Amino acid sequence: MEEIIGSGSAAPLGSYAEAVEWINGLIPFGIRPGLERIELLMEKLGHPHRKLKFIHVAGTNGKGSTCAFLTRALLESGYSVGTYTSPYITKFTDRFQFNGANIPEDTLMELACVLHPLVAEIAATELGSPTMFEVSTALAILYYATVCYPDVVVWETGLGGRLDVTNIVNPVVSIITNVGHDHTDVLGDTLELIAAEKAGIIKPGVPAVTCATQPEVLAVLKAKAAEVRSKLYVAGEDFSVEEARIEDGLQHFAFNGPFRTLPVAIAMKGEHQLANASGALMALEVLRQYLAFMLDDEALQKGFRNTFWAGRLEEASQSPRIVLDGAHNPEGAEVLAQSLPKFYSYRRLNLLMGMLSNKHHESYFKHILPIVDTLILTEPDFRKKMDAEDLKRIAERLRGQYAKDHLEIIVEHDWGKALELLQSKTAAEDLAVVSGTLYLISDVRGTLLKQPDSEKGW
Repeated sequence: MEEIIGSGSAAPLGSYAEAVEWINGLIPFGIRPGLERIELLMEKLGHPHRKLKFIHVAGTNGKGSTCAFLTRALLESGYSVGTYTSPYITKFTDRFQFNGANIPEDTLMELACVLHPLVAEIAATELGSPTMFEVSTALAILYYATVCYPDVVVWETGLGGRLDVTNIVNPVVSIITNVGHDHTDVLGDTLELIAAEKAGIIKPGVPAVTCATQPEVLAVLKAKAAEVRSKLYVAGEDFSVEEARIEDGLQHFAFNGPFRTLPVAIAMKGEHQLANASGALMALEVLRQYLAFMLDDEALQKGFRNTFWAGRLEEASQSPRIVLDGAHNPEGAEVLAQSLPKFYSYRRLNLLMGMLSNKHHESYFKHILPIVDTLILTEPDFRKKMDAEDLKRIAERLRGQYAKDHLEIIVEHDWGKALELLQSKTAAEDLAVVSGTLYLISDVRGTLLKQPDSEKGW
């Protein structure tokens, strides 16, 4: 790292806080799909990403959980692992992890100082300033390629795949968890269009794995894999989850793959986690079979059993019982509605939710309204929040067709007061759930777990 930082000039950023403020200050440049700026940044840095082995993970839901499974299993197997994910739920440094630990604040500041003048140079060209996510991604690459040198980097896309800034890398295996309706304002408003964007991470000759199930989505993914001569392993065709059951608080299943069958147990709740775990395991099987990764059965099984991912059916309070789940799109809502009665017993279900303004809220409510007794609508502390009154109008319009007769709908714009209301309304035999955007989950989680200095962001 010292060679890259150089000497003789004063550091443009004097502290971790200044570095984070600078990076977040690029947010107004927005989301601009395209690789021109990150390619130029990598060129100026000597293409450090070419030194690393990446597992590239895209998909509508389940990316974070899949990255968590991969990271834990590889760590248990003796590999050093970098993990780059977003959004972060506790602290900005969460997104840059090495062996399960966040990047040190001083290291982040030093790497930001390397990038600062380069970003200014690019901003002065016709390309315009690199975005917050582009600079974060470049910082992650610098961290892994010049500071800690992991054996493998688990690499989550930010948005889509084809034009996502993370697509600068050439991975050893790609994973597309699933395809659903999310970010339709950027990726397109049909499953085929969204699938085409996700399929952009499938690279020539690089094996890929998917847990997508819709015929129209699979047609797009298979066509892309055939075009670039990549072997695509498809859930339900090339690998599957068999004999799933819940026992001793764990989900047990048999992973049936093209090379062997392996019994696995996971602590992560929800049927969707079986799909996420099987997709991660299929990718690891590819590494074991074709890239000579040493992955002992016992280490793999221990890794999957010990995987945890914050804000996914996470019980953050016991009195009253409060479960956090970042379901924020129709597919996530459907899974949440299916999972709650499977894993919890309760008399009444009270749900607090807040959303951003760019989501398919009507489809979300169609899954949630039938199971809820009290619905508290609030607003996340985030610039793109949706007005809770607008959410209520949608819920009221659907009430007659989907909701229980006695459903109570309450609007409380202040999320802190809404949380207090949720707590007061939830008796010992009831269950409270906080759902919606992860920006709300992050704040509620910080409050419940007494982490007042927690940060959040994309």
